[in-house]
Amino acid sequence: MFYDLNVFKTAHAMATHAGQRQAVISRNMANADTPGYQPRDIEAFQKAFENTDRQTAMTATRQGHLNGAGQAGQTWAEYVANPSSDPNGNGISLEEEMLKAVEVKRQHDRAIAIYRSSIGIIRTSLGRG
Repeated sequence: MFYDLNVFKTAHAMATHAGQRQAVISRNMANADTPGYQPRDIEAFQKAFENTDRQTAMTATRQGHLNGAGQAGQTWAEYVANPSSDPNGNGISLEEEMLKAVEVKRQHDRAIAIYRSSIGIIRTSLGRG
């Protein structure tokens, strides 16, 4: 009866996506004054969720990283968000990055709310509500 609960998998994927996107946004903000740095972003969760057949392999950054395991499961990839418009070649807009950070926090909060609601439904159905 309670096997293969996709709602939990979706909530986990949404929270993971939010965490990874927040890391990319914070890296962008940290490099706001770095000449030549281009902002990066991760595709929207909805787009990645719709393309679940496509898997992006993790990238090893040094010898022995990931222990040679070909881990899959991450369905979103980083990309350069927009070309530079600043004279020093840096394309970061702190205002835009802050708005993205708020959007990502809302996405994470939504994932946690879905998880909590689903747990509540299961507890109620088991008579432990």
